[in-house]
Order: sequence, then C-alpha cells, then structure tokens
Amino acid sequence: MNPYLQNLQTYPFEKLKRLIAQPYAGSLQHVSLAVGEPRHATPEKILEAYAENLDHLDRYPTTRGTQALREACSNWLTARFELPGHVIHENDNVLPVNGTREALFACAHCIIDPAQDPVVLIPNPFYQIYEGAALLAGAQPLYYNSEVVDGDIPALWELEADVWKRCQLVYICTPGNPTGQIVPGTTLKKLIELSKQYNFVIASDECYSEISPPASRPPMGLLHGCYRSGDEALQNCLAFYSLSKRSNVPGMRSGFVAGSTQLIKQFLQYRTYHGCTMSLPVQAASIAAWSDENHVAHNRDLYQEKFEEVLKVLEDTLSCERPDAGFYLWPKLPMDDQEFARLLFMKKNVLTLPGSYLARTAGGVNPGRQRVRLALVATKQECLHAAARIRDFLQEAGS
Repeated sequence: MNPYLQNLQTYPFEKLKRLIAQPYAGSLQHVSLAVGEPRHATPEKILEAYAENLDHLDRYPTTRGTQALREACSNWLTARFELPGHVIHENDNVLPVNGTREALFACAHCIIDPAQDPVVLIPNPFYQIYEGAALLAGAQPLYYNSEVVDGDIPALWELEADVWKRCQLVYICTPGNPTGQIVPGTTLKKLIELSKQYNFVIASDECYSEISPPASRPPMGLLHGCYRSGDEALQNCLAFYSLSKRSNVPGMRSGFVAGSTQLIKQFLQYRTYHGCTMSLPVQAASIAAWSDENHVAHNRDLYQEKFEEVLKVLEDTLSCERPDAGFYLWPKLPMDDQEFARLLFMKKNVLTLPGSYLARTAGGVNPGRQRVRLALVATKQECLHAAARIRDFLQEAGS
C-alpha cells in the first residue's frame, strides 16, 4: 500500500458523522447547512442539451474534450475576466475536467517532485482536498493564515526564504471556502512575482467566483492578476473553474483548468494516463452552461435574498457578516464549535459543520476554532427555519 495513505486525516464529514452519532429525537424537520451542495434548480437549457446528446454515449470522449467545449470555456474566461482575445487560446490554455475537486487533487501529482523535499502551501482554513493532494504526492503541507488584513494576506510574507526555496505548489482559494474572502490584487501580484523567483506553481481554486452580491463587481482571479501584472504567458499559473456552484449542477461534475501553455500541456499528458474524460452529453450540457449568463444572474439574486433575510434573523444573537462572495456564513461562536454543532443538531435538528474541522493548528492557533460553516444552499424557507432555530438555541444556551 502507498505509505502516504497513513498520513491522511479523517475527512470533515466523517468527523461530523461521529459527532452526531446520537440521533435527533424530536419532531422538528431536519435542515442541513453542513454541505456546500447547491440546491437551486438546474437551468432547463442545460438539461435539454444533456438529453439531446444522450445518443453520443456510444463514443469514447477524448481527454482534451471537444473543440466546441474548449471554445466555450475560452470565450467565457476571456469575457468574464476582461482579457484580450489572444491571451487564452482554446487549444493551448484550457483543459476540461470532471469537476474542480479531482483536478485540484490531480494537479499536485503532476507538479510535485517528491525527491526534492517539497513543500505545498495551503490556506488555513481550507478545502481538505489540498492537504490530501499534497500528502499523497509526497510533499509536506504547510498552512498559512488566509485572513485578509488591510488589503493583503500578511501571513504569506512572514514565511522564511527556506520555505519558498522548497515550495513547489501554492494553493489559493478565491473566493475562499469557508471564509468567502477574495484574495486581493496586491497579494496576487506579489505571489506571481515570487513564483517566478522561486519557480513554484500557483493553483487558484475559483469555483465560487460567480456567487457574489449582484450589485458588486465580480471577484478578480489569478489569470486576470497575471494579465494586469504584464504576464500574458500566465507563467506558473493554473486557475480552476466549476459549473457546480455557478450553474447548480454538482452532480454533472464539470469544470475546466486554464493557465500557461506549458502547464496545460503537461497536465493533459498526465490526465491522458489518468483516464479522466468527460462524457459527450455532459460536454454538450457544459457548453450550454458556459454560454449563458442569465441563469447565473438569477442564481446570485436567490443567494442575495437568503443572505439578507437570514442575517436579519441572526443579527442579535450571532456575530456574522455577509461574505465577499460564495454562499457560506462563517460566524464566530460564543462556545466551542464542536459542542455547538452537536447540541444544535440534538436540540433543533439543524446540521452545521464545525469550523475546526476545516482548519489545522498552525503557530499555536486553529483559525476555525469557535467558528461554524453555514451553507445557505437549501431553500430560502429552510434557511430561515434553520436561522430561527440557531437564534433560539443560542438564546436558550445563554439564559
């Protein structure tokens, strides 16, 4: 067996299962805010495109995907991040993938040379796939506090030169899971410059980039940061995009990776052997999704309504703010986060995810401690029911 398997930590949802092993015994209807699985309706045009192409299941798809899909991804990326048309080419800079989760994991195995005592930098708190990818690739994960302070992420620049010399891969998540914070342009610029100095790859997880307040400017991303810094070759940069949150199709497992020609070429070679290909009906449905922005705007409106109304319910009992983007609340709790999640489930039948499960203790501090992740993915009515129960639970606990 792979000896690195023993280094993997228990996945957050496995921990949660153990935490709530004692079942709820009351009569309240169950509401889950624990899993970031979009529950809004899938747009009809996506379903229609999928159904119209079911007869293509008799063909093997290629690893590169169809020309039409790569063009749709390239066109969306160019328009979304206001890039000149020559920066992103569908044949050189784009690679369709079966959702960003598997691609974020697989890229580490393509990039990391385990013989060089490698380090992978991981934002803290973080999406657990980054850590597992680093460990199974034979690298040492190091965690940096991803909190944005005065328009920057200062924890990155506190790292010693020896760390950067060993660094082969840096994960960033913008907007962040679970914080919803956007990595500032200042941080991106400095990180891009540093990647050229020390020759590491930046992997930017941007799967929440399209869930932002309707009135705000959409979050910038890594490739836009490259262009603004004068690097049209996108050197050392890979950005990951997904339809799961943007288009409410988490079960379709569809996304793409974009970045430098060299990195995409190497990742394509790796994935050719890895055997991950997207079925032709899913590719057709993905083209329909990437080619339409109306359903995305509607999706933003639905989340906006939920944030506004849920925050009104919670404002007097729980310290939380509307995130920059994404669909999570990340409030500070007046009690231990695991105890909060356990008791809230037992007494109110609302499932949440303890913040400490999404972070590691680094420098003596776990940034998820006394926090909880609340995913506002259920219907508005269910989210409001959950918020009212959270309010009542905290009021009862404090009385």
